[in-house]
Amino acid sequence: MRCKASGRLHSLAARSRDQETTDRETALTATAGTNGFVVFDHVQKSYDGQTLVVKDLNLSIGKGEFLTMLGPSGSGKTTCLMMLAGFETATHGEIRLDGQPINQVPPHRRGIGMVFQNYALFPHMTVGENLSFPLEVRGMGRAEREARVVRALDMVQMGAFKTRRPAQLSGGQQQRIALARALVFDPKLVLMDEPLGALDKQLREHMQFEIKALHERLGITVVYVTHDQGEALTMSDRIAVFNDGRIQQLATPSELYEAPENSFVAGFIGENNALHGTIERLDGVAALVRLGNGELIDATAVNIRDVGQSTLVSIRPERVEFKPELMPSGAHTVEAEVAEVIYMGDIFRARMRVAGTNDFVMKYRNTLGQVRLSPGQKIRVGWHPQDARALDPV
Repeated sequence: MRCKASGRLHSLAARSRDQETTDRETALTATAGTNGFVVFDHVQKSYDGQTLVVKDLNLSIGKGEFLTMLGPSGSGKTTCLMMLAGFETATHGEIRLDGQPINQVPPHRRGIGMVFQNYALFPHMTVGENLSFPLEVRGMGRAEREARVVRALDMVQMGAFKTRRPAQLSGGQQQRIALARALVFDPKLVLMDEPLGALDKQLREHMQFEIKALHERLGITVVYVTHDQGEALTMSDRIAVFNDGRIQQLATPSELYEAPENSFVAGFIGENNALHGTIERLDGVAALVRLGNGELIDATAVNIRDVGQSTLVSIRPERVEFKPELMPSGAHTVEAEVAEVIYMGDIFRARMRVAGTNDFVMKYRNTLGQVRLSPGQKIRVGWHPQDARALDPV
């Protein structure tokens, strides 16, 4: 059955709930201009002189910001972090820290703290000695070293473990010590490369909140690398999504999730439904899309320029509803056949056949009296037009 496409095109263009950001997000974006605290200026990196791993990177990070570089393996995010740390050299372009070029500055003179996934603690040293080592390298006196070690351990609530060795600590405790060591000399910047990757799920989630709270309390600048999208959404002020050596989108977590700018970002950040279609009509950012089965839906056009252009319409699973009385005003509805229903405790996850795809997902809450869907059941599902984004085809 073809759904009705009414005169909502102009009203859709006017509706954009994801245009506003918080005061903090606006301030961070403003300070992260061309004169940001950390600046990548037309930076490129090649290991063989032919293939670019990082392609013309322009990125500015504000002082006190928590910026995450997020992307799949091989996307270039870790290479960018290593160039910033000084462990890799840019093939082209300039990297600046607090206004000063650092391309030729050796790692130990950049004033940068580093936290790795494997902790990189010296096994033959005690916790206190591990923290004191970077201070000794900087020629700091014993009394000041001791005071700084105590302060850093207190920051991560590990003051009672000063005399233990790394082998006597759990994974979470070792990561806290690695974080304290990165902070002990009051660095200008802290870099974190997949620091929670070796921890189990529950501890990893706990450490996410601890690191974020520490960042906010100390006001330090953090550049964090991960491939874990949930981690990035939880911790970051802004996220740079990398793919194929380029930043696909740089935005706040809510903007990335609610307003992806292309199909890669929509598919990489959170769970996403993608319906294939063709642009039937275009009025500014308001698009009318013909799906593969002939049904018409309204959507917000993102980087779409021409009628007749192929598109992937992005719709988040939690924005899909199957109860008419709960559907938002003006909702589109399409026919769906339930393929499977998975019980996940707080929610149900239903996979359905919709408009030519067998992997359309709807998530709905597990509430008292909730209707239980069954495989093979035919229903109509709907969503608000502003929750459908017409993006570039993959």
